[in-house]
Amino acid sequence: MDGRVEALGSVGDARTDARARATRSEWMPVLPPSAAPWSPEGVDPGAMRWAETVAPGGYTHLRVARGTRIRFEDVTGDACAHVLLFNALAPGERLNVADTQKIPWQAYLGAGHPLLSGDGRVLATIVEDTSGRHDAFCGTTTDAWNERKYGDAAPEGPSPSGHALLRLAGAKHGLTVRDLPPAVTFFQGVRVDTDGALRWQGSAGAGRHVDLLAELPLILLVADVPHATDPRDDYIVGPLRVAAWRSSPTAAGDAMFGASPERERAYRNTIAYAELAGL
Repeated sequence: MDGRVEALGSVGDARTDARARATRSEWMPVLPPSAAPWSPEGVDPGAMRWAETVAPGGYTHLRVARGTRIRFEDVTGDACAHVLLFNALAPGERLNVADTQKIPWQAYLGAGHPLLSGDGRVLATIVEDTSGRHDAFCGTTTDAWNERKYGDAAPEGPSPSGHALLRLAGAKHGLTVRDLPPAVTFFQGVRVDTDGALRWQGSAGAGRHVDLLAELPLILLVADVPHATDPRDDYIVGPLRVAAWRSSPTAAGDAMFGASPERERAYRNTIAYAELAGL
């Protein structure tokens, strides 16, 4: 009996010690999301579904319902959000960067730009953009690139590659390396010069944000790492805020819906799919 009491006491001591050591990191998701001190202005806290600050060189992943609005915010002017989108109902349907540029007849991302899958549907729409510095050409950084430039690409190291982090994020949803297409990048812009060269624009400054509207249930994978064309020698990247709240998807009659015949067809495909899925 004495041995049992001693054993129970040691477990209790261990529990007390563990709880005393518990800390809250600034990079943890805020729970409940309504308690986030930086909730977007004008958003009912009760509508918040996600609130998190992604560490520089970190990643996050979230699953959102159709009609969710997701905000990415560049806190310091050095964030670089590499984003992948998947249809949460059928993850084989995923972001297609070529169609995202081709269908709107616009290679540069900005407000009103649909992010399309290879199945002719709109996964998400950029509904607000105060940055204007984005990239749909280069994708995220690879292990080989980071090893050449920074000497290391491991996700637990000082200079993780975007692809390494997206692999980790995807694994949380049963996705493998073969499931990861090229990403789009927010807050570090690229333009194509007349000779075809890619010119890095850098950031538009601190406090800028981009809002996506989920047109289907989505899995989002996000890595916050330096852009591949960033000319700075050091591994420089700032924190990235992510917030998500309940909203409504694009509907017939909205300005973005009928912006062009190609876009209208993509939105009609999306709405038809959602109706068949009972969304």
